[in-house]
Amino acid sequence: MPAPRGPRRRKARRRADMPLLGGARPPIAALLALLLAVAGTTALLLGDRGDTAADTAVLTSQQHVAEDGALSLRASLDESITDLERAAAQFSGAGSAAPDTVLDSLGKVYNKWRGTAVVDPAGGTLLAARGETIPLATVLKGPAGKTGANGGTPDDKDGILGPRLVKLPSGETRMLVVTALRGGEGTRLLVASGTLNVPGISADEDRSLLVVDSAGTVLASDGPSVARKSWAREARRTAAAESAKTPGTAGGHPGASGHLMGERRGDVRTAVGYAAAGRAPGESSAAGALGLSVITSVKVTGDPTAVRTQTFGLAAAGILLVLAVLVVWVLLRTIQRPLLRLYLESRRLARGDLDRPVRRFKGREAARTGAALESLRGQLLGGRPTRAGRARGGFGTRSTVVVCALVLLAWAAPLLLFLNRPGASVSVPRQLVDDQRRRTDTASDRVRKALNEGWADVASVAQTLAAGARTDGAAPADGKDRATADRAVLERTLREHGRYRSVYVIDGKGEVLSRAGDSPRHPAGTPPRADGVAQLTTSGKEPAVAAYAAVPGAGGRAVVGEYDTQFLISMVTRPGLGQVWLVDKENRILAADRNHGFRAFSALPSGHLDALADTARKHDGRTTGTATLHRAGGSSDIAAAAPFTGGGAVRDLDWQVVSSQPTSWLELPEYTAQRRTMLAGLLGVTAAVACLGWLHIVVVRPLRALADRAEALAGGDRKTVLFPQHHDEAGAVVRNLELIRQRLTRPSGRN
Repeated sequence: MPAPRGPRRRKARRRADMPLLGGARPPIAALLALLLAVAGTTALLLGDRGDTAADTAVLTSQQHVAEDGALSLRASLDESITDLERAAAQFSGAGSAAPDTVLDSLGKVYNKWRGTAVVDPAGGTLLAARGETIPLATVLKGPAGKTGANGGTPDDKDGILGPRLVKLPSGETRMLVVTALRGGEGTRLLVASGTLNVPGISADEDRSLLVVDSAGTVLASDGPSVARKSWAREARRTAAAESAKTPGTAGGHPGASGHLMGERRGDVRTAVGYAAAGRAPGESSAAGALGLSVITSVKVTGDPTAVRTQTFGLAAAGILLVLAVLVVWVLLRTIQRPLLRLYLESRRLARGDLDRPVRRFKGREAARTGAALESLRGQLLGGRPTRAGRARGGFGTRSTVVVCALVLLAWAAPLLLFLNRPGASVSVPRQLVDDQRRRTDTASDRVRKALNEGWADVASVAQTLAAGARTDGAAPADGKDRATADRAVLERTLREHGRYRSVYVIDGKGEVLSRAGDSPRHPAGTPPRADGVAQLTTSGKEPAVAAYAAVPGAGGRAVVGEYDTQFLISMVTRPGLGQVWLVDKENRILAADRNHGFRAFSALPSGHLDALADTARKHDGRTTGTATLHRAGGSSDIAAAAPFTGGGAVRDLDWQVVSSQPTSWLELPEYTAQRRTMLAGLLGVTAAVACLGWLHIVVVRPLRALADRAEALAGGDRKTVLFPQHHDEAGAVVRNLELIRQRLTRPSGRN
């Protein structure tokens, strides 16, 4: 086939010499593609949503409520199991106590079990019992109903020891905990029976709570009966299936959790949350292996109003399309086209085609380079070197890129900073306020129970020390030996319980007799506090909180367990609850959510939180706390306060838990639209900055350097070798300038 001739041949040669990679084409093409993608994404992100105002936010809230309940249930069961195992270990040994003495001592310290018993596993004989009757046949069988080896010897080969769930003839469910008492009289079984209670979440006429096992069977319930409803069966099956999966941690909860929407009747729907009381990988939790799950449901009234953003999204996308076309057209006209023409003119001069003058260019850098090429053409024709100074004014490529960036930012900045802002008047479903109160109640109850359990542990240690202070009920043991034995008990307690920073024994004058852990913070020379939990300090870097338990018959001696601040912090840290604080009776902060940090004994961050805490404290007869939706200064938050209720060792503390959840953190449609609008603006900013920055680096800066080199060459600099740094349009012009320099340095001039 013959080669093309005339204009077609020249165009073919021009295309063959053009650089294929780099230069102005890729960033400009990428900018156009990204802006088109951002425009499409904006139209999709801001499309109208048919969801009602309560759907997503309320469903997520129910999931968090179920997670709180599952965590509380697991912690309560684990504590019961640990307490019984510790008690069995303390009463084991060569001089082990009689069965009746063991059960009496347990009853003095713990009141959580409905029944306790000591059983001889060899013959199944009941040696001692307190409280309700325990099904002994179940005790001597493993989880699969199989009798243990050797008549039930508690070596746990067949799973006799540990917790299990049993069904009583009355239909109630009990958790049996079986542990071994090993001593001089042989091995016996210590058994405790506890009620499987619904977690400490307040229920009402609209909320139901269920505890189900791995088969979906309801073990405990509270609130309206929902057992026969189809969504309840679906929730139980889902929760059972999820809890049976491999334990894991999702969203901060150790175990499976989720939510679903129940049946709808008119405007009333049922929002359901479920969570398995499982354990994270590597975590030790006996209760986490029982396969329990918590299901919560609440009736919510639908809000037919939807946030309308479709028109806004289409308008924003259309404006961006127009701006994208305009910006790309400007970049093509002012940067890419002049750069390509400079390449063609420089190539013509480098090949010796000097008949036609170099065309004039618009734009500062292109005009400077064009003027230099015209001067070089004259020199190649025999003229003298001259400084090319024409066309130094005009609009530069850097200014062009800056203006294009400002145009695109003018579209993105309002989306990112101003538009679709709901303000403080956003509609917040009442259910979210109620859920904030319930979750704060649960957090308060969790802290109260943890402190009470800590005191019970300290009281159990005191009972153990009292028993160890005597030798067969005769004379007191030697002081040095007693201190060594006491220290061993304290160290074991500190090792088994992470809630304490230190455990120690003091006498009636406050002097430390033995200790384990950090330095005691009980005031020296001060007699022990009364039995219970006490706040030792009201200022300083770290709050000092301790549990006191007198040692029976020890002349004023007492065991003190100081709580670790990190333990208190872990008690109030829950996802989806916002900022949470544990405060004393003067509203001074003792612990706070670890995600936000705190300064010990500082005030609450807002006056309305202090007022809410004072209001909750005045209504101390309530079983639940107080919650409110607070609006001020263009923002709003859901705040709740829940004082300690239920008494126990913390009855004199007058503490409470206060929480605050900014409504902007909730998944409400108004805030969802705001976040999506901000996302669209952020995408626009990212596309503009990335592509125009790319263009500035690979084109604008090399083009400015190219103009300087061309002018230097036209001014008579023949020694500086010019070499391209990149294979693009600017690099091709530099390569042609080097060819021109070589022609000028030859003696023959034009040849």
